[in-house]
Order: sequence, then structure tokens, then C-alpha cells
Amino acid sequence: MVRVHVVHSADLLRSALVALLEQQGFEPTATAAAGPGDLKSGADFDVLLFDSGCPAGSVYLEHRALGGGGRQGARTSTSGATLVVLGSADHPRVLRTAYAAGAAGFVDRNGPAPRLAEALRRVAHGGRYVDDSLAFTLLRATEIPLSPRELGVLARAAEGDTIAEIARSLCLSDGTVRNYIAAATRKVGARNRVDAIRISRLAGWM
Repeated sequence: MVRVHVVHSADLLRSALVALLEQQGFEPTATAAAGPGDLKSGADFDVLLFDSGCPAGSVYLEHRALGGGGRQGARTSTSGATLVVLGSADHPRVLRTAYAAGAAGFVDRNGPAPRLAEALRRVAHGGRYVDDSLAFTLLRATEIPLSPRELGVLARAAEGDTIAEIARSLCLSDGTVRNYIAAATRKVGARNRVDAIRISRLAGWM
């Protein structure tokens, strides 16, 4: 039986995913967070399932992407389990980060339950899975010229966060955040930060 560990910060949705997986014949466990000390039982599960739309999922994926999880193979998570991500075609930035984090499965969070079951079984046996509805967006996402960190910083700036707020939330210095914004602005050929945000939004990267 495939053992799946679900990470979701919302209690109701986490419980719903666990119940769904039990009905589909999996052996699920779950936690609300996925920090460095939260996945010590990684040897006890085969697949790590994240909903990229929840805070715990997005933070973990960004951490993995920056930590060099990369495309070294399916089993790249801290726990040694295969990483599967629930995502959306409306958020290519998240798919880009998940790809950089080494995810082996990409499942549309708005799709039918059988697709999730198929993806989990396939990646648990060493395969890969990309939902048809996410394939084009994922292809475009891998061509985004910005790094996951540059995208993350620019997205926070787009939400109105100040340099200091971004630095504090990402444990960076103010100068480092400015450097990321400057690099992003240069890479997209923008005049300034506001223009970089506009270009990135029009391109569908954020």
C-alpha cells in the first residue's frame, strides 16, 4: 500500500484529503506544517503531498527550490519521499517553484479525485505525472527568466509589502531584497520595480 503524507495548513482541507486518500486505498498521514523538524518521520511514507495554495506548501516549495532540490530526480525532498504538488493553471509562479523544488507529480487541484490517485501511484513507483490541464502552464513556467527567489520577492512587492517587510518575512537583509528586485527588473527589461511587476503580470508569471 502506498503511504502518503499530506501537508496542509487548513484543518478541514487536510482532513478531507486524508479521508479521500483512505477511500482510494492509500495509507495517509498528515501534518499542518513542513518545517525542517516537521518531517522526521519521512522514512514512514512514500509520497509527500502538498497543496501549493496553502501557506505551508508554498513556504516548503520555495525552501526546497532555493536549497537545490532541483531536477536531480524524483526523490529530492528532505524526507526522501517523492514530492507531488496540487496546483492550478492560474498560478504559473507556483508551478515554477514546484518544478525547481524537484516535484515529480503535478496535479490540478480542481480536477477529479481519480487523477490524484493515479499520480500518487505512478510517482510512488518511480514515475512522473503532469496533469493534462497543467502541462501547457508548466511548460511556460519553466521558461520564466526569473529565479524562484526573484519571483517570490517580486510577488510580495506586488502585494504592497515594503522592502523591510519582505526582508523580515524571508529572513534576508534589506540590501539583498533590493538586489533581487534589481535583478528581476533587469531580466525582464523593465524600467523600475512597478514596470517589472506589470510585465510579469502581463506575461502570466504572477
